[in-house]
Amino acid sequence: MTKLHSSLYVVVGVLLGIGACALFIWNPLGWAQVDHLLGRHDATHQVGERGGTLYTCGMHPQVIQEEPGSCPICGMNLVPVGGATAPPPQSERRILYWRAPMDPNYTSDQPGKSPMGMDLVPVYEDEAAEEGGVRVSPSFLQNFAVRTTEVTQGSLPVEIRTVGVLAHNEEKIVSINTKFEGWIEEARVNNVGEKVARGDVLFEIYSPALVTTQREFLAAIDYADQLEQGEAYAAAVERARSLVEAARERLRYWDVTETQIEMLERTKEVRRTIELVSPAAGFIVDKMGDSLEGMKVTPGMTVLKLADHSTLWAEVEFYEDDLRHVREGSRVLVEVDAFPGRRWSGKVVLLRPSLNPDTRTLTALVEVANSNLRLRPEMYANVTARSGGVSNASLVPAQSVLHSGERAVVIVAKGGGLFEPREVSLGLSGGEMQQVTSGLSPGEKVVTSSQFLIDSESNLRAAIAQLLGGRDGGAPGSDASAARPQPMSMEHEH
Repeated sequence: MTKLHSSLYVVVGVLLGIGACALFIWNPLGWAQVDHLLGRHDATHQVGERGGTLYTCGMHPQVIQEEPGSCPICGMNLVPVGGATAPPPQSERRILYWRAPMDPNYTSDQPGKSPMGMDLVPVYEDEAAEEGGVRVSPSFLQNFAVRTTEVTQGSLPVEIRTVGVLAHNEEKIVSINTKFEGWIEEARVNNVGEKVARGDVLFEIYSPALVTTQREFLAAIDYADQLEQGEAYAAAVERARSLVEAARERLRYWDVTETQIEMLERTKEVRRTIELVSPAAGFIVDKMGDSLEGMKVTPGMTVLKLADHSTLWAEVEFYEDDLRHVREGSRVLVEVDAFPGRRWSGKVVLLRPSLNPDTRTLTALVEVANSNLRLRPEMYANVTARSGGVSNASLVPAQSVLHSGERAVVIVAKGGGLFEPREVSLGLSGGEMQQVTSGLSPGEKVVTSSQFLIDSESNLRAAIAQLLGGRDGGAPGSDASAARPQPMSMEHEH
């Protein structure tokens, strides 16, 4: 009895195992996990015929279902396939090529395995780029925050921002020197940076020649007075008075002031030293030697330098492509870090005749009014120059333009998830806007963010289409060549 029972159990177990295997292979409930284990990845098993929204895995595009859920391979949530409805039956869709799901650069003209061992996925004719463009899914637009803006028409003022350094106004620098030989005996100012007014005494100087001239001036006065009192000839008196004027003129030539000459004439006393006064107001910006007292000076030797800071010059650098907007007389705005929010008005007074060969820039001198003396030489300055620019121009944000060598490309949004890379010609740029002279019309929409991803995808598809066209000979007039996008050999540096 025990052996009979054991045999019966064995037979029943075998029958149950065979039935379970048959049910597993048949899969009447349509479980995607079972199909995956059995290697049934054909889209006809994953796409129903009801025409609803399809869902796929972002990491495994071969997984396509009619209901939301999780990927049977990696467990990720499925996302809508472009927000579109179910495609037409498999028999009506034409496959252009096959590519690896994890490496779009790997393509094949027949199904098989990728170098990573994954099944190649088909790329259908209705999924290919249209008119040289590329179609992306709404999930792509949302995940990568793709934004667009319209091409506008209006005026574009040119604004040039550059930097400079404040310096002395060279037209208001005065050199203090003497026209005679002498020795400085007492210095009233002796420090760089001191402020002096016009007529202030700078130092007292002893000069033998100046003492002699004072004596000759007083002797000529006495001689003329004696001739007048002695009733001499008028001609003799006139010659004596001419000697007085000659001595007076010599003192003027040696920068002795009229006040000092009148005092000498009134007191009849020869002064051993003469006070040298400032001919202008300003700041001491340079001096000869560490100490002026006891220094011997010779005619023409610069003892001090005065600079008037009521106006300053800003030495500004402009690049070559900015020179068409800048000329002498152009108005600019000057800002310094020491006074945030404050702006000073300036004017270009001089453009250097040649460019700096090291920086390839041209130096311009900008005159800046500084009546309150807040600006100081050697301060760094931010300079903004504006010009009229252009009017009635097609304008796009500067960030929407992709530059590649001699080409400029924008991504045009044509609606329905379709984007088209388009080559454009550029004009002036100002601020955050760029003028487009050809290639765009007002009202069209261009991508302003993540456009390099769309451009890369378009170039990839174009390269694949060009590769496949080379394989089949690219026969003109064939359906395959008509469905593929035109190759776009553009390289962008990202």
